[in-house]
Amino acid sequence: MQIPPDGHRPGEIVAGSELRRDVTVWGSYMWGYAAVGADIYTALGIITLAALGLAPLAFLAAGVVFALVGLCYAELASSYPLAGGGQYFTLRGLGDFSGLIAGAALVLDYTIDISLFTVVAFGYFNYFLPWFTFGHHAIDFTLNLGQIHLAWLWLLESVAGILLLIWLNVRGIKVSTNFNEVIGTIAIVAQTVIVLAGFALVWKPEIVSHEFLFDRPSLSDFAFGSSLAIIAFVGLETISQVAQETRRPATIIPRTSIGLVLSVLLFAMAFSVLAIGLVHPTEFRGHEGDPVALIASRIPIIGIVAAPLTAAIGALIVFISANSGVVSSSRLSYSMAQFDLLPTWFAKVSRKFQTPARAVIVFGGVALLQTVFAFFTPGPAGKTAAIDVLADLYAFGATTGYLLVFISLFVLRFKDPFTPRPYKMPLNIRITYKGNQVWFPVLGVLGFLGVLFFLVMVVLTHQYARIVGPLWVLAAIGLFAMYRRKRGLPIFKTLPRDWVTATRRVLLEAEEFQSLEEYDAALQEHRERSPGQE
Repeated sequence: MQIPPDGHRPGEIVAGSELRRDVTVWGSYMWGYAAVGADIYTALGIITLAALGLAPLAFLAAGVVFALVGLCYAELASSYPLAGGGQYFTLRGLGDFSGLIAGAALVLDYTIDISLFTVVAFGYFNYFLPWFTFGHHAIDFTLNLGQIHLAWLWLLESVAGILLLIWLNVRGIKVSTNFNEVIGTIAIVAQTVIVLAGFALVWKPEIVSHEFLFDRPSLSDFAFGSSLAIIAFVGLETISQVAQETRRPATIIPRTSIGLVLSVLLFAMAFSVLAIGLVHPTEFRGHEGDPVALIASRIPIIGIVAAPLTAAIGALIVFISANSGVVSSSRLSYSMAQFDLLPTWFAKVSRKFQTPARAVIVFGGVALLQTVFAFFTPGPAGKTAAIDVLADLYAFGATTGYLLVFISLFVLRFKDPFTPRPYKMPLNIRITYKGNQVWFPVLGVLGFLGVLFFLVMVVLTHQYARIVGPLWVLAAIGLFAMYRRKRGLPIFKTLPRDWVTATRRVLLEAEEFQSLEEYDAALQEHRERSPGQE
């Protein structure tokens, strides 16, 4: 068995203290908002086109499941505040191979997050392109290559944007966090103004009623729209990805997670209802890249100013959402490498910036390739084919990862009742398991069923996701098998790990001294009741 130069032995727990705890309570919320709050800027147009007058119901169905996912993550991330999020929870609960699958699925989503939201960010920026003319003629920024309608300027902008994000994240999370906080605050204010002005000045409930009754999609289109709606809420995991860099995570994470769930759900429902009562769903065709700017332009009095302002803010807020994808993919792969699910090369931290620079560069590069693929995919004339392709791919990884996280929640409640849970999902039933009192999460069952439904819908209705998603996971399994074989480690067997020492170390580093005392007391009580067992 080979031991790498860094001294990391198979099965050894690495707490990752090299990562600085620079994320505050507002920074934690803004990392989540950057990942989820911007999704409405991306999802509103394509979902409304699919679900038509029932778009608010599609958003509501996805939003309810999102709320349950948020409560699950609030519990697990505050109990196990390590980089890795859903992958780490699955590893703890279900073992190495399941942890690999969860991690691979989520990394796929994060790289698509980088691609999709960078593309949409410049879609909002390109709202201003009609203002540029050559003489009396608008400049054509597309190139027709047979069935491929290449928006070459948009592609170049997106590539440059991803390169900028890679540079920012190599330099450090504090730079990215400050960027998120400033732009995110501006976006929240702008969203609030648009929603209030829209409802007060122009929204008509009779139009909503008419659309709901007479402009319904087919069952298959509604299923497709509902499965797309889940992308309006993907990204909550980002809070747990930066848990290892968050100050006092056991206290902060439940508050920020629940606050994020409520605020994002409120904005998503408000925008979907406002859209149906303001414009006909088909008017979003051609505006998939800047749907919120379209809504703002229809508001009297402020529309002439609100539309370009919303386009500018939309470009920035969606861009920081892409930024969260860089952070999450790099932290997740960093965590997987620490636990021998990926080569330890990915766990190398830059000495100068104390960031997982290698992982940032690799998965930023994957996002670049995905972006190029999307732009060169044949499709109808217009500038939105790339968004359609990336959106189609987006939900597979999240639904797969979330499904495993819910299973891990159940398993960890039974296997590890000793770790303090500063927050628990509501509605629990107390049962006795192996002499220990365990609280079984009823809402967790509902969340599991909801995510399972959306995963089935994604597989049935997303033509790219059902092919690329499984192929990506199989490629990750192949890399995992080669790495394990090279180090003489079992492929399908979980390595033995000292989780007790790991938990104590993490709680100590996070300065969660009360949780540490509770953990030690629970373990001591268990040892006294069951001598010889852990």
